Amino acid sequence: MKQVWLPSVSYNLWSLSDSRVGQEFWFCDMKRGFNKVRQKEPQVKALLEDNKHQRIGKLAQGGVYEFYQNPQLLSQSEGVEEVAAILKLNQEPEEVQERIIVILNNYYKKPILVGKEIIQLSKGDEGFTSPITIQEGSYYFHLYAPTDCTFKQPDGTIHILDFKTGKSDFDRRQAYVYLLAASYLYPQQPSVASFYNLEAVLASDIITATPEQLKFVQIELADIAKRYELEKMHYGENPNDFAKIFPPNPGSACRYCTFNSICEFSVSEVSR
Repeated sequence: MKQVWLPSVSYNLWSLSDSRVGQEFWFCDMKRGFNKVRQKEPQVKALLEDNKHQRIGKLAQGGVYEFYQNPQLLSQSEGVEEVAAILKLNQEPEEVQERIIVILNNYYKKPILVGKEIIQLSKGDEGFTSPITIQEGSYYFHLYAPTDCTFKQPDGTIHILDFKTGKSDFDRRQAYVYLLAASYLYPQQPSVASFYNLEAVLASDIITATPEQLKFVQIELADIAKRYELEKMHYGENPNDFAKIFPPNPGSACRYCTFNSICEFSVSEVSR
């Protein structure tokens, strides 16, 4: 059955739409514009292809998945090498290989999913997941909230676990999106969320949300979905107004932006 089109929102869109408190310096609306309304342009599309960090994230997820699917590898001396072979790691750039081997070794030594009652575990290459339809007032929208791992705790609590690599932050907004999704997918069960950095072997605190907090998140996401639809409409009608619809925030942060090579407002060096 074909799914009815609705405005959509996700944690990714939220993170591109609003700055975290204290990190306004890094935020740029134009980055959202490149990501969301110009993503099919050849130059932009090329920059959006899996970059090194995204590739490491997907391979790390794939490694956890393979260890879970083949738990006997955790007791074999060459378990890490076997998973690396399954992932075809020898076809990846040297830095990617080195970092994934570290991640696989970390998980081999501390397999945090062993003994868990897994409900869902992503392989890392599934693509888009089915959205959740949400009604906020008279407004309907689709929420996309793909999760790395969901398991059931002994007391029946649903635990959503998100894996991180590198220096990725633990953004509570992402956890709240997962918890909102869980409130629709598992309405009869309490839920919690947490993050785990596979590279740093570091776990976040357990994150919970009250019904009032989830309602606030739902309203916020509905507003973001509305705003994004208006932006797309305005850009479609006036593509020359790209910089007005998605204003830039040039500064030294441009050096770390995916689109600095094609952005006319990019600042390569900032005077001290």
